[in-house]
Amino acid sequence: MRISDMEWLAGQDGAVRERVLAHLDGAAAERLAHEWRWTARAEQVAPEGDWRIWLMMAGRGFGKTRAGAEWVRGIAENDPGARIALVGATLGEARSVMVEGPSGLLSIAPWWCRPAYAPALRKLMWPNGAVATLFGAADAEGLRGPQFSHGWADEIAKWACGEAAWDNLMLGMRSGMRPRVLATTTPRPVPLVRRLVAREGVDLVVTRGQTADNAANLADGFIAAMQDSYGGTRLGRQELDGELIEEVEGALWTRDLLERCRVRHVPGDERDGALLRRVVVAVDPPASAHGDACGIVVAGLGADGRAYILADASVERMRPEGWARAVAVAAAAHGADRVVAEANNGGAMVESVLRAAEAGLPVKLVHASRGKAARAEPVAALYEAGRVAHRGAFPMLEDEMCGLIAGGGYEGPGRSPDRADALVWALTELMLGRRGEARIRAVG
Repeated sequence: MRISDMEWLAGQDGAVRERVLAHLDGAAAERLAHEWRWTARAEQVAPEGDWRIWLMMAGRGFGKTRAGAEWVRGIAENDPGARIALVGATLGEARSVMVEGPSGLLSIAPWWCRPAYAPALRKLMWPNGAVATLFGAADAEGLRGPQFSHGWADEIAKWACGEAAWDNLMLGMRSGMRPRVLATTTPRPVPLVRRLVAREGVDLVVTRGQTADNAANLADGFIAAMQDSYGGTRLGRQELDGELIEEVEGALWTRDLLERCRVRHVPGDERDGALLRRVVVAVDPPASAHGDACGIVVAGLGADGRAYILADASVERMRPEGWARAVAVAAAAHGADRVVAEANNGGAMVESVLRAAEAGLPVKLVHASRGKAARAEPVAALYEAGRVAHRGAFPMLEDEMCGLIAGGGYEGPGRSPDRADALVWALTELMLGRRGEARIRAVG
């Protein structure tokens, strides 16, 4: 890892700093503060060479967003004809992270070259004529038609229907002399990320990095705390060390399987609720009252007999009244006709807390007689049979699902697959219970 010039100067003694800075007046110092090559680490600057795609795949807090915004800023300020696509996982994330966030384009722009921002038009317009347009990958068809000279694709591992959105983006890269795309992401072994990594050395270059590389810009103690909690774990290797870790051997779900089960809407009508025969909210309550995760998953049974995962409303570090309110909100938002809650850890308490949050909640308590992985196996078979779909992407839930191992065991994020367990309860109620319309049975 190479530190930035600014970090090098900060590490010198006072006399050296004074000699370097003595020749700068106020205007020069201000311009220097906005000079990216002065403040950036070497790996945050676009690589040399004739590449078409730059994939920055690194741990959380590495500085990917800042690097992406500065890359776009440099292009826009130097090319009046630049037409840039800014693509986030959703349009909301493109706005809140890539444009309006603390490392976004508006925050890093110097006052003398600040782009005009028109949220309603989804556009940023620089004084010299360069234009950037915002898109959400969740609406892959929205990328069909426009053409661009450059693109910044953020957190591509989170994109729902990621390959379709990526393909439409790349088909639009047909303007200018040498179209280029920067993709920034935390590494997750989803099909799109694996597909891009396989192109390394062809027309793609990869920048890899760790959270610790950006320690100078992170809160004191953060690196040590994260290493203490996650160092050496699969989650830590992925989220902190920036490793692209392949599928867990023997996992009940794979990323490829989940991608095949992904849809944008319940078929037939974008008003999903009108086509659902039943909606349930399943809850995997935390084992303690002081902060473990509470899995909350919403699922519906479609008129086509297929189950649809509608939302992951899970919450963390909440007391019972907090997660109970989250359950009540999810039930009301999706018109649930039943709340299914695991009762192994204090069944009476679970029911009373839920009813205290909303007296009219139709609560059904279920008791686990087998381990999480064993309960999940028949539900995973429903996915294999094409009987379940995810309406959109649920990265944290899906990471847990892909960590559950056939025959027992868990190698996903966190101590326990709370979100995945809630999903299993929801689909068991909809598809495998007495009132369900689909069952899996052994065929002899």
